[in-house]
Amino acid sequence: MYALARPFLFCLDAERAHDLALTSIEAAYRTGLNPLLAVKPTLLPTKVFGIEFPNPVGLAAGLDKNGAHIDALAALGFGFIEVGTTTPRSQPGNPKPRMWRLPQHRAVINRLGFNNGGVDALVRNVEKAAFSGVLGINIGKNKDTPNERAVDDYLVCLERVYARASYITVNISSPNTQGLRDLQEEETLRRFIGSLREAQERLAAKHSARKPMLLKIAPDLRDAELDAIAGVLLDAKVDGLICTNTTIDRSGIGNARHADETGGLSGKPLCAKATSVLRGMANRLDGKIPLIGVGGILAGDDAVAKIAGGASLVQFYTGMIYRGPALIRECVDAIRAKAPA
Repeated sequence: MYALARPFLFCLDAERAHDLALTSIEAAYRTGLNPLLAVKPTLLPTKVFGIEFPNPVGLAAGLDKNGAHIDALAALGFGFIEVGTTTPRSQPGNPKPRMWRLPQHRAVINRLGFNNGGVDALVRNVEKAAFSGVLGINIGKNKDTPNERAVDDYLVCLERVYARASYITVNISSPNTQGLRDLQEEETLRRFIGSLREAQERLAAKHSARKPMLLKIAPDLRDAELDAIAGVLLDAKVDGLICTNTTIDRSGIGNARHADETGGLSGKPLCAKATSVLRGMANRLDGKIPLIGVGGILAGDDAVAKIAGGASLVQFYTGMIYRGPALIRECVDAIRAKAPA
Protein backbone atom coordinates (compact mmCIF):
# COMPACT_ATOMS: atom_id res chain seq x y z
CA MET A 1 0.00 0.00 0.00
CA TYR A 2 2.80 2.44 0.80
CA ALA A 3 4.25 2.03 -2.70
CA LEU A 4 0.94 3.30 -4.05
CA ALA A 5 0.71 6.20 -1.60
CA ARG A 6 4.32 7.41 -1.89
CA PRO A 7 4.00 9.26 -5.24
CA PHE A 8 1.10 11.26 -3.82
CA LEU A 9 2.96 12.04 -0.59
CA PHE A 10 6.03 13.12 -2.55
CA CYS A 11 3.91 15.70 -4.39
CA LEU A 12 3.31 17.45 -1.08
CA ASP A 13 5.58 19.63 1.01
CA ALA A 14 7.79 17.28 3.04
CA GLU A 15 6.50 18.34 6.45
CA ARG A 16 2.87 18.24 5.33
CA ALA A 17 3.45 14.74 3.92
CA HIS A 18 5.01 13.71 7.24
CA ASP A 19 1.88 14.81 9.12
CA LEU A 20 -0.45 13.15 6.60
CA ALA A 21 1.51 9.88 6.75
CA LEU A 22 1.18 9.78 10.54
CA THR A 23 -2.53 10.51 10.31
CA SER A 24 -2.91 7.70 7.77
CA ILE A 25 -0.98 5.20 9.92
CA GLU A 26 -3.18 6.14 12.86
CA ALA A 27 -6.35 5.71 10.78
CA ALA A 28 -5.21 2.32 9.51
CA TYR A 29 -4.53 1.19 13.06
CA ARG A 30 -7.88 2.36 14.40
CA THR A 31 -9.81 0.69 11.56
CA GLY A 32 -7.87 -2.57 11.72
CA LEU A 33 -6.28 -2.03 8.33
CA ASN A 34 -2.68 -1.79 9.50
CA PRO A 35 -1.87 -5.30 8.12
CA LEU A 36 -2.22 -3.67 4.69
CA LEU A 37 0.67 -1.37 5.56
CA ALA A 38 3.11 -3.98 6.79
CA VAL A 39 3.50 -7.67 7.58
CA LYS A 40 4.94 -7.78 11.07
CA PRO A 41 8.23 -9.66 11.46
CA THR A 42 8.47 -12.84 13.47
CA LEU A 43 10.14 -12.50 16.84
CA LEU A 44 13.89 -12.07 17.12
CA PRO A 45 14.36 -11.51 20.88
CA THR A 46 17.32 -9.32 21.77
CA LYS A 47 18.33 -8.39 25.32
CA VAL A 48 20.14 -5.07 25.74
CA PHE A 49 20.43 -2.69 28.74
CA GLY A 50 18.70 -5.43 30.74
CA ILE A 51 15.59 -4.99 28.54
CA GLU A 52 14.08 -7.74 26.39
CA PHE A 53 13.34 -6.39 22.90
CA PRO A 54 11.01 -8.48 20.67
CA ASN A 55 13.27 -7.62 17.76
CA PRO A 56 16.30 -5.34 17.36
CA VAL A 57 14.76 -2.88 14.86
CA GLY A 58 13.34 0.32 16.30
CA LEU A 59 11.84 3.64 15.28
CA ALA A 60 14.23 6.55 15.74
CA ALA A 61 13.17 9.70 17.54
CA GLY A 62 11.78 12.54 15.45
CA LEU A 63 8.90 10.89 13.64
CA ASP A 64 6.54 11.08 16.61
CA LYS A 65 7.82 14.01 18.64
CA ASN A 66 4.81 14.20 20.96
CA GLY A 67 4.17 10.48 21.43
CA ALA A 68 0.74 10.87 19.84
CA HIS A 69 0.90 7.77 17.62
CA ILE A 70 2.68 5.17 19.74
CA ASP A 71 0.12 2.39 19.40
CA ALA A 72 -0.24 2.80 15.64
CA LEU A 73 3.51 2.85 15.02
CA ALA A 74 4.15 -0.12 17.30
CA ALA A 75 1.52 -2.13 15.39
CA LEU A 76 3.73 -1.93 12.29
CA GLY A 77 6.18 -4.38 13.88
CA PHE A 78 8.94 -2.26 15.40
CA GLY A 79 10.82 -3.94 18.23
CA PHE A 80 10.84 -0.65 20.10
CA ILE A 81 9.61 2.90 19.67
CA GLU A 82 11.49 6.09 20.55
CA VAL A 83 9.45 9.30 20.80
CA GLY A 84 10.55 12.93 21.14
CA THR A 85 12.65 14.97 21.20
CA THR A 86 10.65 16.63 23.97
CA THR A 87 11.52 19.81 25.84
CA PRO A 88 10.29 21.25 29.17
CA ARG A 89 8.07 23.84 27.46
CA SER A 90 6.24 23.65 24.15
CA GLN A 91 7.92 25.43 21.25
CA PRO A 92 7.05 25.89 17.58
CA GLY A 93 10.50 25.09 16.20
CA ASN A 94 12.14 26.94 13.36
CA PRO A 95 10.23 28.89 10.68
CA LYS A 96 8.76 26.96 7.75
CA PRO A 97 9.71 25.62 5.28
CA ARG A 98 12.12 23.52 7.31
CA MET A 99 12.11 20.05 5.75
CA TRP A 100 13.13 18.94 2.22
CA ARG A 101 13.38 15.62 0.43
CA LEU A 102 16.27 14.83 -1.94
CA PRO A 103 14.79 11.82 -3.76
CA GLN A 104 17.75 11.24 -6.07
CA HIS A 105 19.88 10.67 -2.95
CA ARG A 106 17.14 9.07 -0.83
CA ALA A 107 17.81 11.75 1.75
CA VAL A 108 16.07 14.43 3.81
CA ILE A 109 17.31 17.75 5.14
CA ASN A 110 15.48 19.17 8.15
CA ARG A 111 15.89 22.06 10.51
CA LEU A 112 12.72 21.49 12.50
CA GLY A 113 14.28 22.65 15.75
CA PHE A 114 12.65 20.45 18.42
CA ASN A 115 9.12 21.52 17.51
CA ASN A 116 6.94 19.84 20.14
CA GLY A 117 4.12 20.35 22.61
CA GLY A 118 6.31 20.15 25.70
CA VAL A 119 7.07 17.30 28.06
CA ASP A 120 3.75 17.40 29.91
CA ALA A 121 1.85 16.90 26.64
CA LEU A 122 4.10 13.99 25.70
CA VAL A 123 3.61 12.32 29.09
CA ARG A 124 -0.17 12.64 28.76
CA ASN A 125 0.00 10.95 25.36
CA VAL A 126 2.19 8.16 26.70
CA GLU A 127 -0.20 7.59 29.58
CA LYS A 128 -3.12 7.26 27.13
CA ALA A 129 -1.32 4.73 24.92
CA ALA A 130 -2.07 1.04 25.32
CA PHE A 131 1.45 0.06 24.22
CA SER A 132 3.27 -2.08 26.78
CA GLY A 133 6.44 -2.72 24.78
CA VAL A 134 9.81 -0.99 24.88
CA LEU A 135 9.43 2.80 24.77
CA GLY A 136 12.35 5.19 24.59
CA ILE A 137 11.80 8.88 25.32
CA ASN A 138 14.24 11.37 23.81
CA ILE A 139 14.81 14.57 25.80
CA GLY A 140 16.31 17.95 24.91
CA LYS A 141 16.42 21.59 25.89
CA ASN A 142 14.33 24.58 24.87
CA LYS A 143 15.81 26.84 22.23
CA ASP A 144 15.90 29.88 24.53
CA THR A 145 17.63 28.08 27.41
CA PRO A 146 21.33 29.06 27.44
CA ASN A 147 23.86 26.25 27.51
CA GLU A 148 25.02 27.13 31.00
CA ARG A 149 21.53 26.22 32.21
CA ALA A 150 20.86 23.43 29.69
CA VAL A 151 21.23 20.68 32.28
CA ASP A 152 18.23 22.10 34.13
CA ASP A 153 16.01 21.45 31.10
CA TYR A 154 17.25 17.89 30.79
CA LEU A 155 16.71 17.29 34.50
CA VAL A 156 13.11 18.54 34.23
CA CYS A 157 12.43 16.20 31.32
CA LEU A 158 14.20 13.26 32.96
CA GLU A 159 12.09 13.67 36.09
CA ARG A 160 8.83 13.92 34.13
CA VAL A 161 9.36 11.00 31.73
CA TYR A 162 11.20 8.60 34.01
CA ALA A 163 8.23 6.58 35.23
CA ARG A 164 6.80 6.14 31.72
CA ALA A 165 9.97 5.33 29.77
CA SER A 166 11.70 2.00 29.24
CA TYR A 167 14.85 4.04 28.58
CA ILE A 168 15.70 7.72 28.19
CA THR A 169 17.84 9.22 25.42
CA VAL A 170 19.73 12.45 26.06
CA ASN A 171 19.90 14.34 22.78
CA ILE A 172 22.77 16.84 22.63
CA SER A 173 23.53 16.25 18.96
CA SER A 174 20.80 17.88 16.88
CA PRO A 175 22.29 20.52 14.57
CA ASN A 176 19.04 22.50 14.61
CA THR A 177 19.21 24.07 18.08
CA GLN A 178 21.96 26.67 18.15
CA GLY A 179 24.86 25.69 20.40
CA LEU A 180 23.41 22.31 21.37
CA ARG A 181 26.34 20.32 20.01
CA ASP A 182 28.70 22.36 22.19
CA LEU A 183 27.47 20.20 25.07
CA GLN A 184 29.53 17.36 23.55
CA GLU A 185 32.78 19.15 24.53
CA GLU A 186 34.67 16.98 27.03
CA GLU A 187 34.61 19.00 30.24
CA THR A 188 31.12 20.36 29.59
CA LEU A 189 29.91 16.84 28.88
CA ARG A 190 31.57 15.46 32.00
CA ARG A 191 29.72 17.93 34.27
CA PHE A 192 26.50 17.56 32.31
CA ILE A 193 26.48 13.75 32.37
CA GLY A 194 27.52 13.72 36.01
CA SER A 195 24.43 15.74 36.98
CA LEU A 196 22.14 13.52 34.93
CA ARG A 197 23.65 10.31 36.31
CA GLU A 198 23.08 11.54 39.87
CA ALA A 199 19.46 12.30 39.00
CA GLN A 200 19.07 8.91 37.29
CA GLU A 201 20.18 7.05 40.41
CA ARG A 202 18.00 9.22 42.64
CA LEU A 203 14.98 8.50 40.43
CA ALA A 204 15.83 4.79 40.36
CA ALA A 205 15.60 4.72 44.16
CA LYS A 206 12.42 6.79 44.18
CA HIS A 207 10.64 4.57 41.64
CA SER A 208 12.28 1.28 42.69
CA ALA A 209 13.23 0.78 39.05
CA ARG A 210 16.43 1.72 37.28
CA LYS A 211 15.80 3.01 33.74
CA PRO A 212 18.75 3.03 31.29
CA MET A 213 19.98 6.42 30.12
CA LEU A 214 21.55 6.72 26.67
CA LEU A 215 23.46 9.51 24.96
CA LYS A 216 22.94 10.36 21.28
CA ILE A 217 25.94 11.86 19.49
CA ALA A 218 26.61 13.62 16.19
CA PRO A 219 28.35 12.04 13.19
CA ASP A 220 30.51 15.13 12.60
CA LEU A 221 32.90 14.72 15.53
CA ARG A 222 36.67 14.42 15.09
CA ASP A 223 38.61 11.42 16.41
CA ALA A 224 39.93 13.37 19.40
CA GLU A 225 36.38 14.40 20.31
CA LEU A 226 35.17 10.81 20.04
CA ASP A 227 38.07 9.71 22.24
CA ALA A 228 37.02 12.24 24.87
CA ILE A 229 33.35 11.28 24.73
CA ALA A 230 34.20 7.60 25.11
CA GLY A 231 36.25 8.41 28.21
CA VAL A 232 33.41 10.40 29.76
CA LEU A 233 30.86 7.66 29.04
CA LEU A 234 33.07 4.95 30.55
CA ASP A 235 33.88 7.02 33.63
CA ALA A 236 30.23 7.91 34.21
CA LYS A 237 29.01 4.37 33.44
CA VAL A 238 26.38 5.60 31.01
CA ASP A 239 24.07 2.77 29.96
CA GLY A 240 24.18 3.17 26.20
CA LEU A 241 25.15 5.24 23.18
CA ILE A 242 23.24 6.05 20.00
CA CYS A 243 25.37 6.61 16.88
CA THR A 244 24.31 8.94 15.26
CA ASN A 245 22.14 11.98 14.72
CA THR A 246 21.92 13.82 11.38
CA THR A 247 24.95 15.43 9.69
CA ILE A 248 25.81 18.94 8.56
CA ASP A 249 28.21 17.49 5.96
CA ARG A 250 27.01 17.92 2.38
CA SER A 251 29.82 16.08 0.59
CA GLY A 252 27.55 13.16 -0.27
CA ILE A 253 24.92 15.15 -2.14
CA GLY A 254 26.92 17.40 -4.46
CA ASN A 255 24.90 20.21 -6.00
CA ALA A 256 21.52 18.57 -5.51
CA ARG A 257 18.50 20.80 -5.20
CA HIS A 258 18.12 21.97 -1.57
CA ALA A 259 21.72 20.94 -0.77
CA ASP A 260 22.41 24.48 0.40
CA GLU A 261 19.62 24.44 3.00
CA THR A 262 20.93 24.50 6.56
CA GLY A 263 19.92 21.67 8.85
CA GLY A 264 20.62 18.02 9.43
CA LEU A 265 21.00 15.63 6.50
CA SER A 266 19.64 12.11 6.96
CA GLY A 267 19.11 9.12 4.71
CA LYS A 268 21.46 7.18 2.46
CA PRO A 269 24.29 9.80 2.28
CA LEU A 270 24.60 9.56 6.08
CA CYS A 271 24.90 5.78 6.22
CA ALA A 272 28.64 5.27 5.76
CA LYS A 273 29.56 8.23 7.97
CA ALA A 274 27.26 7.15 10.80
CA THR A 275 28.42 3.54 10.58
CA SER A 276 32.05 4.65 10.70
CA VAL A 277 31.40 6.60 13.92
CA LEU A 278 29.54 3.59 15.31
CA ARG A 279 32.42 1.27 14.50
CA GLY A 280 34.93 3.67 16.02
CA MET A 281 32.95 4.05 19.22
CA ALA A 282 32.46 0.29 19.48
CA ASN A 283 36.25 -0.07 19.40
CA ARG A 284 36.75 2.66 21.97
CA LEU A 285 34.10 1.30 24.35
CA ASP A 286 35.26 -2.30 23.92
CA GLY A 287 31.92 -3.92 24.67
CA LYS A 288 31.48 -2.10 27.98
CA ILE A 289 28.58 0.09 26.74
CA PRO A 290 25.95 -1.17 24.26
CA LEU A 291 25.32 0.84 21.10
CA ILE A 292 22.34 1.58 18.88
CA GLY A 293 23.13 2.15 15.21
CA VAL A 294 21.07 4.73 13.36
CA GLY A 295 21.62 6.77 10.23
CA GLY A 296 20.99 5.90 6.62
CA ILE A 297 19.24 2.54 6.95
CA LEU A 298 17.26 2.06 3.73
CA ALA A 299 17.70 -1.69 3.24
CA GLY A 300 18.22 -4.83 5.25
CA ASP A 301 21.92 -4.85 4.39
CA ASP A 302 22.32 -1.42 5.99
CA ALA A 303 20.92 -2.77 9.25
CA VAL A 304 23.26 -5.77 9.05
CA ALA A 305 26.21 -3.40 8.55
CA LYS A 306 25.29 -1.56 11.75
CA ILE A 307 25.16 -4.83 13.70
CA ALA A 308 28.49 -5.90 12.18
CA GLY A 309 29.89 -2.49 13.18
CA GLY A 310 29.12 -3.11 16.83
CA ALA A 311 25.46 -2.16 17.31
CA SER A 312 23.17 -4.32 19.43
CA LEU A 313 20.07 -2.56 18.08
CA VAL A 314 19.26 -0.37 15.08
CA GLN A 315 16.80 2.44 14.37
CA PHE A 316 15.58 4.33 11.33
CA TYR A 317 13.31 7.25 10.45
CA THR A 318 14.14 8.50 6.95
CA GLY A 319 13.96 4.90 5.75
CA MET A 320 10.25 5.01 6.57
CA ILE A 321 9.85 7.94 4.18
CA TYR A 322 11.49 6.18 1.24
CA ARG A 323 10.68 2.52 1.92
CA GLY A 324 7.63 2.55 4.16
CA PRO A 325 6.83 0.03 6.91
CA ALA A 326 8.00 -2.96 4.83
CA LEU A 327 11.54 -1.93 5.77
CA ILE A 328 10.96 -3.11 9.35
CA ARG A 329 10.51 -6.77 8.44
CA GLU A 330 13.25 -6.58 5.81
CA CYS A 331 15.73 -5.41 8.44
CA VAL A 332 14.67 -7.99 11.02
CA ASP A 333 14.90 -10.80 8.47
CA ALA A 334 18.31 -9.61 7.25
CA ILE A 335 19.69 -9.48 10.78
CA ARG A 336 18.25 -12.90 11.53
CA ALA A 337 19.84 -14.36 8.38
CA LYS A 338 23.29 -13.06 9.40
CA ALA A 339 23.03 -14.10 13.04
CA PRO A 340 25.34 -16.91 14.20
CA ALA A 341 23.63 -20.30 14.15
